[in-house]
Amino acid sequence: MLKGLFSFDNPVIKFFCLIGNLWMLNLLWLVCSLPIFTLGASTTALVYSCMKLRQDEGYLFSNFFKSFKENFRQSTLIWLMYLVVGALIGLGLIFWNNYNIPGSKLIWAVVIAMAILYVISVLYVFAIQSKFVNTIKDTIRYSFLIGFSHLKETIMLVLIVAGVILANLFTVFLVNFVTLNIGMSFVVYWMSAHYQKIFEKYIPKQEYPDDDYWVCEEAPKEDAE
Repeated sequence: MLKGLFSFDNPVIKFFCLIGNLWMLNLLWLVCSLPIFTLGASTTALVYSCMKLRQDEGYLFSNFFKSFKENFRQSTLIWLMYLVVGALIGLGLIFWNNYNIPGSKLIWAVVIAMAILYVISVLYVFAIQSKFVNTIKDTIRYSFLIGFSHLKETIMLVLIVAGVILANLFTVFLVNFVTLNIGMSFVVYWMSAHYQKIFEKYIPKQEYPDDDYWVCEEAPKEDAE
C-alpha cells in the first residue's frame, strides 16, 4: 500500500512533480529574462520546454537551455522588434485617445485594430519560433496566418492571458505571489496544449535529422472542421 502511495504513477505524486517542474521552469525563465533583451529567447525556451514536458521528453534544464541557445539570435531580434512596435502602439492609443482633432477617433480605432493584430501575433510568434525553422519574416507571417486560421484557439489563448492579468490586478496578494513563483510557466504550459494541437497540422511527414524543429513549407490553411 505504501509502495503504491509513493509511486510515480500516483496522480498526487505526478501533480506535485508537475508543480515542481513548473516552478523550476518559471525560475529559469525569470533569471534568463533579467537582462530584458533576452526575454524573447527565454520565452521561446519556456514554450519549447513546456511542450516537451507535456510529452514527457528530455530533461528540464537541457530542454530549456538547448532552445535558449539555438533560438537566441532570432528570438532576440523578434523580441526587440515587437518591443518597439508594442511601445509605438501603446503611445498611439494614449495620444489619439486624448487628442481631440477632426478624425482623431478614427485614427484611434485604426490603432486599436493594429493592437489586436499585434496581440494575436505575440500569442504565436515565440511558440512558432520554438517549434519551426523559418526566417524571421516567415515566423512573423505565420503568427498572423495561424492566429486567424484557428480563431477558436486564438480566442481561448486571449482569455487565458486576460484571465491571469485580471486575476493579478483585482485579487489578493496571494495571487501575485503564486503568479511570480509559478505563473508564467503555468500559463505557458496551459497554452502549450493548444499550440501542440495546432502545430500538428503543419508538421511535414518527412522527418528531419533533428526532429525537434520543423520547416513550415506551406502557408497554414484554415482548419476544416
